[in-house]
Amino acid sequence: MRRPSGGRVDRRDRRAHGRLVRVVTAYRSPWLETVGLRSRLREARVRWRAPGAARRVLPAIRDHLGAAPAATAYAFTLFVTWWTLRGVGPAVERRLILSASTNLYNMRHNPVQVLVASAFWTEGGFPWLTIAGFLVVMAAAERWLGTTRWILLFAAGHIGATLLTVTAIDHAIDRGLIPVRVATAADVGTSYGFTAVLTAMTFRFRGWVRLLWAGTILAVLAAALWLDPTFTDYGHLCAALIGLLVGALAVGFWTVLRRRERAEAA
Repeated sequence: MRRPSGGRVDRRDRRAHGRLVRVVTAYRSPWLETVGLRSRLREARVRWRAPGAARRVLPAIRDHLGAAPAATAYAFTLFVTWWTLRGVGPAVERRLILSASTNLYNMRHNPVQVLVASAFWTEGGFPWLTIAGFLVVMAAAERWLGTTRWILLFAAGHIGATLLTVTAIDHAIDRGLIPVRVATAADVGTSYGFTAVLTAMTFRFRGWVRLLWAGTILAVLAAALWLDPTFTDYGHLCAALIGLLVGALAVGFWTVLRRRERAEAA
């Protein structure tokens, strides 16, 4: 059997590398697609002052939600779980919430189950703010990142912050710093994943808006932890740091890769 000569292999490698360079250079990662907040607000103001703006409201909402299927489905699921709790008695509601909680006891016995289930339940009354946040803020984030990246980022914040919080609770109980009953406390909700995505949206903006966005979120969460510390506040701060870390790594990776491939192609 004849073997290809070294020169022929080198030419093939160069052609393959050239195709890879063209693909990477042509691909536009959403992490590198930044916007100026001032220009976006100006565009929105001009668009809604134009004639026929009222007729464009419903199509704009439909397009917004249609481009964010995961966030829209998530908001609907939260409504369904709230409706489910509304139709049962207080005792059953309490058992459902506790069975889905990411407390220390459940995380030791059914970690995967409660990590998934806890993200789809809320306590208290109708979650107006949570559902609105998903339909507006999380939908905007999904439109920017794409559905798969949004889901992965949300899951990273939810799972990562939960694991860090449970570890801190375990540490505090072992040292007698908090009562043992905290190990079986109710702990459900979407806030860890939401916070991670919200903080990662820092990299959607450029200039002073980026610094203001990240600084405001971190300052508010740090103040809450300092003034009236709870493990939930600790989890929110961890989720925010996870969102910043994921965003910084993604932006850094694509920036370095884009520069390297362009330099080699030149």
